[in-house]
Amino acid sequence: MCPCERRPRVTTSAPLLHADGLHVTFPPRRGRPAARVVDGVDLAVGAGEIVALVGESGCGKTTLARSLLGLVPPTSGRVSFAGRPLEYSPGALRAYRRRVQLVLQDPSGSLNPRHTVYDAVAEGLRIHGHRGDERAAVGRALARAGLRPPERFFLRYPHELSGGQRQRVVIAGALVLDPELIVADEPVASLDASVRGEILALLLRLRDDLGLSALVVTHDLGLAWNIADRVAVMYLGRIVEEGPVDTVLTAPRHPYTRALVSVLPDSPTPPTVLTGEPPDPTRIPAGCRFHLRCPALASGEAERAGVASACRTRDPRLLPGADVACHL
Repeated sequence: MCPCERRPRVTTSAPLLHADGLHVTFPPRRGRPAARVVDGVDLAVGAGEIVALVGESGCGKTTLARSLLGLVPPTSGRVSFAGRPLEYSPGALRAYRRRVQLVLQDPSGSLNPRHTVYDAVAEGLRIHGHRGDERAAVGRALARAGLRPPERFFLRYPHELSGGQRQRVVIAGALVLDPELIVADEPVASLDASVRGEILALLLRLRDDLGLSALVVTHDLGLAWNIADRVAVMYLGRIVEEGPVDTVLTAPRHPYTRALVSVLPDSPTPPTVLTGEPPDPTRIPAGCRFHLRCPALASGEAERAGVASACRTRDPRLLPGADVACHL
Protein backbone atom coordinates (compact mmCIF):
# COMPACT_ATOMS: atom_id res chain seq x y z
CA MET A 1 0.00 0.00 0.00
CA CYS A 2 1.20 3.52 -0.70
CA PRO A 3 -0.25 6.91 0.27
CA CYS A 4 -1.85 7.40 -3.15
CA GLU A 5 -4.09 4.38 -2.52
CA ARG A 6 -5.57 5.79 0.67
CA ARG A 7 -6.54 9.42 1.16
CA PRO A 8 -5.36 10.60 4.59
CA ARG A 9 -8.01 12.18 6.73
CA VAL A 10 -7.87 15.91 7.18
CA THR A 11 -8.93 17.04 10.63
CA THR A 12 -10.13 20.59 11.10
CA SER A 13 -11.36 20.50 14.68
CA ALA A 14 -9.28 21.20 17.77
CA PRO A 15 -6.75 18.41 18.42
CA LEU A 16 -7.76 15.58 20.70
CA LEU A 17 -4.24 15.26 22.15
CA HIS A 18 -1.85 18.19 22.20
CA ALA A 19 1.69 18.71 23.51
CA ASP A 20 2.65 22.35 23.92
CA GLY A 21 6.32 23.22 24.45
CA LEU A 22 6.99 19.87 26.11
CA HIS A 23 10.35 19.32 27.82
CA VAL A 24 11.53 16.17 29.59
CA THR A 25 15.00 16.43 31.15
CA PHE A 26 16.52 13.57 33.10
CA PRO A 27 18.88 14.71 35.90
CA PRO A 28 22.64 13.96 35.90
CA ARG A 29 23.62 10.51 37.08
CA ARG A 30 26.79 8.41 37.30
CA GLY A 31 28.94 11.31 36.19
CA ARG A 32 26.92 11.99 33.03
CA PRO A 33 25.29 15.38 32.49
CA ALA A 34 21.54 15.99 32.36
CA ALA A 35 19.77 14.53 29.33
CA ARG A 36 17.39 16.80 27.42
CA VAL A 37 15.44 13.89 26.00
CA VAL A 38 12.39 15.88 24.88
CA ASP A 39 13.37 19.45 24.17
CA GLY A 40 10.47 21.76 23.35
CA VAL A 41 8.02 19.63 21.37
CA ASP A 42 4.68 20.74 19.98
CA LEU A 43 2.63 17.84 18.65
CA ALA A 44 -1.07 17.28 18.01
CA VAL A 45 -3.26 14.27 17.21
CA GLY A 46 -6.74 15.00 15.88
CA ALA A 47 -9.91 13.02 16.42
CA GLY A 48 -9.97 9.99 14.11
CA GLU A 49 -6.40 10.66 12.96
CA ILE A 50 -3.31 8.44 12.87
CA VAL A 51 -0.02 10.25 13.43
CA ALA A 52 3.31 8.47 13.04
CA LEU A 53 6.18 9.65 15.22
CA VAL A 54 9.37 8.48 13.52
CA GLY A 55 13.09 8.69 14.17
CA GLU A 56 16.19 6.72 15.07
CA SER A 57 16.66 4.96 18.38
CA GLY A 58 17.69 7.50 20.99
CA CYS A 59 15.88 10.44 19.41
CA GLY A 60 13.40 10.71 22.32
CA LYS A 61 10.23 9.43 20.66
CA THR A 62 9.44 6.76 23.29
CA THR A 63 10.00 9.22 26.14
CA LEU A 64 7.73 11.71 24.38
CA ALA A 65 5.05 9.02 24.03
CA ARG A 66 5.34 8.08 27.71
CA SER A 67 5.03 11.73 28.68
CA LEU A 68 1.90 12.07 26.54
CA LEU A 69 0.50 9.06 28.42
CA GLY A 70 1.21 10.68 31.79
CA LEU A 71 3.81 8.05 32.66
CA VAL A 72 6.67 10.58 32.63
CA PRO A 73 5.70 14.04 33.94
CA PRO A 74 7.19 16.81 31.81
CA THR A 75 9.91 19.06 33.18
CA SER A 76 8.02 21.95 31.60
CA GLY A 77 5.34 22.46 28.98
CA ARG A 78 1.87 21.01 28.92
CA VAL A 79 -0.10 18.02 27.67
CA SER A 80 -3.79 18.61 26.92
CA PHE A 81 -6.52 16.10 26.10
CA ALA A 82 -9.88 17.13 24.65
CA GLY A 83 -8.98 20.75 25.39
CA ARG A 84 -8.15 20.24 29.08
CA PRO A 85 -4.65 20.20 30.60
CA LEU A 86 -3.54 16.82 31.89
CA GLU A 87 -3.46 16.63 35.68
CA TYR A 88 -1.09 14.29 37.49
CA SER A 89 -3.05 13.35 40.59
CA PRO A 90 -3.72 9.58 40.86
CA GLY A 91 -7.45 10.05 40.30
CA ALA A 92 -6.98 12.27 37.24
CA LEU A 93 -4.46 9.92 35.67
CA ARG A 94 -6.73 6.95 36.32
CA ALA A 95 -9.58 8.67 34.46
CA TYR A 96 -7.23 9.75 31.67
CA ARG A 97 -5.98 6.21 31.09
CA ARG A 98 -9.49 4.99 30.41
CA ARG A 99 -9.51 7.34 27.44
CA VAL A 100 -5.89 6.89 26.27
CA GLN A 101 -4.41 3.40 26.12
CA LEU A 102 -0.92 2.06 25.42
CA VAL A 103 -0.15 -0.79 23.02
CA LEU A 104 3.37 -2.16 23.55
CA GLN A 105 5.63 -3.57 20.85
CA ASP A 106 6.32 -7.01 22.34
CA PRO A 107 3.16 -9.02 22.94
CA SER A 108 5.17 -11.86 24.51
CA GLY A 109 6.45 -9.50 27.18
CA SER A 110 3.12 -7.69 27.56
CA LEU A 111 1.06 -10.78 28.32
CA ASN A 112 1.35 -12.77 31.55
CA PRO A 113 1.98 -16.38 30.47
CA ARG A 114 -0.09 -17.60 33.45
CA HIS A 115 -3.18 -15.60 32.44
CA THR A 116 -5.71 -16.76 29.91
CA VAL A 117 -6.68 -14.48 27.05
CA TYR A 118 -9.91 -13.69 28.89
CA ASP A 119 -8.08 -12.58 32.03
CA ALA A 120 -5.53 -10.59 30.04
CA VAL A 121 -8.24 -8.59 28.28
CA ALA A 122 -10.42 -8.27 31.39
CA GLU A 123 -7.56 -6.88 33.50
CA GLY A 124 -8.23 -3.28 32.51
CA LEU A 125 -11.92 -3.62 33.32
CA ARG A 126 -11.09 -4.95 36.77
CA ILE A 127 -8.52 -2.25 37.48
CA HIS A 128 -11.03 0.46 36.58
CA GLY A 129 -13.93 -1.12 38.45
CA HIS A 130 -16.11 -1.91 35.45
CA ARG A 131 -19.66 -2.61 36.58
CA GLY A 132 -21.19 -3.86 33.35
CA ASP A 133 -21.18 -7.29 31.73
CA GLU A 134 -17.49 -8.23 31.81
CA ARG A 135 -17.86 -11.26 29.54
CA ALA A 136 -19.67 -9.23 26.89
CA ALA A 137 -17.08 -6.45 27.04
CA VAL A 138 -14.18 -8.90 26.67
CA GLY A 139 -15.89 -10.66 23.77
CA ARG A 140 -16.59 -7.36 22.03
CA ALA A 141 -12.96 -6.24 22.39
CA LEU A 142 -11.60 -9.52 21.03
CA ALA A 143 -14.00 -9.39 18.08
CA ARG A 144 -12.97 -5.82 17.30
CA ALA A 145 -9.33 -6.94 17.37
CA GLY A 146 -10.13 -9.63 14.79
CA LEU A 147 -10.23 -12.69 17.07
CA ARG A 148 -13.50 -14.36 16.11
CA PRO A 149 -15.43 -16.05 17.49
CA PRO A 150 -14.08 -14.51 20.70
CA GLU A 151 -15.29 -17.35 22.94
CA ARG A 152 -12.85 -19.65 21.14
CA PHE A 153 -9.95 -17.66 22.63
CA PHE A 154 -11.23 -17.09 26.19
CA LEU A 155 -9.43 -20.02 27.81
CA ARG A 156 -6.32 -20.09 25.66
CA TYR A 157 -2.88 -19.05 26.95
CA PRO A 158 -0.35 -16.80 25.17
CA HIS A 159 1.95 -19.71 24.26
CA GLU A 160 -0.93 -21.30 22.35
CA LEU A 161 -1.27 -18.30 20.04
CA SER A 162 0.67 -17.07 17.04
CA GLY A 163 2.58 -13.79 17.23
CA GLY A 164 -0.13 -11.97 15.32
CA GLN A 165 -2.84 -13.38 17.59
CA ARG A 166 -0.90 -12.30 20.68
CA GLN A 167 -0.62 -8.76 19.32
CA ARG A 168 -4.37 -8.77 18.68
CA VAL A 169 -4.93 -9.79 22.32
CA VAL A 170 -2.79 -6.82 23.42
CA ILE A 171 -4.84 -4.52 21.17
CA ALA A 172 -8.06 -6.03 22.57
CA GLY A 173 -6.81 -5.27 26.07
CA ALA A 174 -6.53 -1.62 25.05
CA LEU A 175 -9.90 -1.58 23.27
CA VAL A 176 -11.87 -3.11 26.14
CA LEU A 177 -12.09 0.27 27.91
CA ASP A 178 -13.41 1.98 24.75
CA PRO A 179 -10.56 4.52 24.56
CA GLU A 180 -10.58 7.52 22.26
CA LEU A 181 -6.88 7.27 21.46
CA ILE A 182 -4.18 4.61 21.55
CA VAL A 183 -0.43 5.10 21.67
CA ALA A 184 1.20 2.21 19.85
CA ASP A 185 4.95 1.81 20.42
CA GLU A 186 6.44 -0.16 17.50
CA PRO A 187 3.22 -2.21 17.20
CA VAL A 188 4.51 -4.59 14.51
CA ALA A 189 8.27 -4.59 15.15
CA SER A 190 8.31 -8.13 16.55
CA LEU A 191 6.02 -9.65 13.90
CA ASP A 192 6.74 -11.52 10.69
CA ALA A 193 6.32 -9.55 7.50
CA SER A 194 3.27 -11.62 6.55
CA VAL A 195 1.48 -10.57 9.74
CA ARG A 196 2.50 -6.91 9.80
CA GLY A 197 0.04 -5.95 7.08
CA GLU A 198 -2.83 -7.60 8.95
CA ILE A 199 -2.15 -5.61 12.12
CA LEU A 200 -1.75 -2.34 10.20
CA ALA A 201 -5.02 -3.01 8.37
CA LEU A 202 -6.65 -3.65 11.75
CA LEU A 203 -5.50 -0.26 13.07
CA LEU A 204 -6.89 1.46 9.97
CA ARG A 205 -10.19 -0.39 10.36
CA LEU A 206 -10.43 0.67 14.02
CA ARG A 207 -9.93 4.26 12.95
CA ASP A 208 -12.60 4.01 10.28
CA ASP A 209 -15.14 1.97 12.26
CA LEU A 210 -14.70 3.43 15.75
CA GLY A 211 -13.21 6.86 15.04
CA LEU A 212 -10.20 5.78 17.10
CA SER A 213 -7.19 8.10 17.05
CA ALA A 214 -3.64 6.75 17.25
CA LEU A 215 -0.10 7.92 17.80
CA VAL A 216 2.16 5.26 16.30
CA VAL A 217 5.78 5.40 17.48
CA THR A 218 8.19 3.79 15.04
CA HIS A 219 11.62 3.93 13.45
CA ASP A 220 10.10 2.40 10.30
CA LEU A 221 9.07 4.95 7.68
CA GLY A 222 7.57 2.12 5.65
CA LEU A 223 5.05 1.62 8.44
CA ALA A 224 4.24 5.33 8.45
CA TRP A 225 3.85 5.20 4.67
CA ASN A 226 1.18 2.52 5.00
CA ILE A 227 -0.85 3.73 7.96
CA ALA A 228 -0.38 7.38 8.90
CA ASP A 229 -2.37 10.47 8.00
CA ARG A 230 0.45 12.71 9.24
CA VAL A 231 4.11 12.15 10.06
CA ALA A 232 6.26 13.89 12.67
CA VAL A 233 10.00 13.28 12.29
CA MET A 234 12.00 13.54 15.52
CA TYR A 235 15.71 14.06 15.99
CA LEU A 236 17.53 14.57 19.29
CA GLY A 237 14.49 15.68 21.26
CA ARG A 238 12.88 17.89 18.61
CA ILE A 239 10.37 17.58 15.80
CA VAL A 240 12.34 18.57 12.70
CA GLU A 241 9.69 17.99 10.04
CA GLU A 242 5.95 17.43 10.13
CA GLY A 243 3.13 17.18 7.64
CA PRO A 244 0.79 14.92 5.64
CA VAL A 245 2.30 11.50 5.01
CA ASP A 246 2.25 11.82 1.22
CA THR A 247 4.01 15.20 1.40
CA VAL A 248 6.70 14.34 3.92
CA LEU A 249 7.58 10.94 2.50
CA THR A 250 7.44 11.77 -1.22
CA ALA A 251 8.99 15.24 -1.01
CA PRO A 252 11.02 15.38 2.23
CA ARG A 253 12.65 18.72 2.95
CA HIS A 254 14.81 18.21 6.03
CA PRO A 255 18.13 16.44 5.26
CA TYR A 256 17.46 14.00 8.10
CA THR A 257 14.07 13.05 6.65
CA ARG A 258 15.61 12.75 3.19
CA ALA A 259 18.18 10.30 4.58
CA LEU A 260 15.50 8.21 6.29
CA VAL A 261 13.36 8.11 3.14
CA SER A 262 16.32 7.24 0.92
CA VAL A 263 16.63 3.75 2.43
CA LEU A 264 13.01 2.78 1.72
CA PRO A 265 12.78 -0.01 -0.88
CA ASP A 266 11.03 2.14 -3.53
CA SER A 267 13.03 5.32 -2.93
CA PRO A 268 13.98 7.09 -6.20
CA THR A 269 17.23 8.37 -4.64
CA PRO A 270 20.34 6.38 -3.67
CA PRO A 271 20.52 5.39 0.01
CA THR A 272 22.13 7.99 2.25
CA VAL A 273 24.23 6.54 5.05
CA LEU A 274 24.36 8.87 8.03
CA THR A 275 27.83 9.11 9.51
CA GLY A 276 28.87 10.41 12.91
CA GLU A 277 27.57 9.51 16.32
CA PRO A 278 23.88 8.67 16.89
CA PRO A 279 21.71 11.08 18.91
CA ASP A 280 22.91 11.65 22.49
CA PRO A 281 20.65 13.91 24.59
CA THR A 282 23.48 14.56 27.05
CA ARG A 283 25.64 16.07 24.29
CA ILE A 284 23.49 18.34 22.16
CA PRO A 285 25.77 20.34 19.82
CA ALA A 286 25.60 24.08 19.25
CA GLY A 287 23.79 25.27 16.15
CA CYS A 288 21.52 22.85 14.33
CA ARG A 289 21.58 19.67 16.36
CA PHE A 290 21.84 17.62 13.15
CA HIS A 291 24.67 19.58 11.52
CA LEU A 292 27.47 17.20 12.59
CA ARG A 293 25.81 14.40 10.57
CA CYS A 294 24.08 16.48 7.89
CA PRO A 295 24.66 15.30 4.29
CA ALA A 296 23.69 18.76 3.01
CA LEU A 297 26.53 20.33 4.99
CA ALA A 298 29.03 17.62 4.05
CA SER A 299 28.18 17.83 0.33
CA GLY A 300 28.44 21.61 0.13
CA GLU A 301 24.71 22.10 -0.48
CA ALA A 302 24.38 24.25 2.64
CA GLU A 303 27.47 26.28 1.66
CA ARG A 304 26.08 26.95 -1.81
CA ALA A 305 22.79 28.04 -0.24
CA GLY A 306 24.64 30.45 2.04
CA VAL A 307 23.47 28.86 5.28
CA ALA A 308 26.48 26.78 6.35
CA SER A 309 27.49 29.26 9.05
CA ALA A 310 23.93 29.38 10.38
CA CYS A 311 23.84 25.57 10.47
CA ARG A 312 26.87 25.54 12.76
CA THR A 313 25.83 28.39 15.06
CA ARG A 314 22.03 28.86 15.08
CA ASP A 315 19.47 26.34 16.28
CA PRO A 316 16.51 26.25 13.85
CA ARG A 317 13.08 25.79 15.40
CA LEU A 318 9.82 24.44 14.04
CA LEU A 319 7.82 27.65 14.29
CA PRO A 320 4.00 27.85 14.31
CA GLY A 321 2.70 27.37 10.78
CA ALA A 322 5.99 25.89 9.53
CA ASP A 323 6.58 22.26 8.63
CA VAL A 324 10.39 21.94 8.73
CA ALA A 325 13.13 23.14 11.09
CA CYS A 326 16.09 23.62 8.78
CA HIS A 327 18.11 26.63 7.60
CA LEU A 328 17.93 25.31 4.03
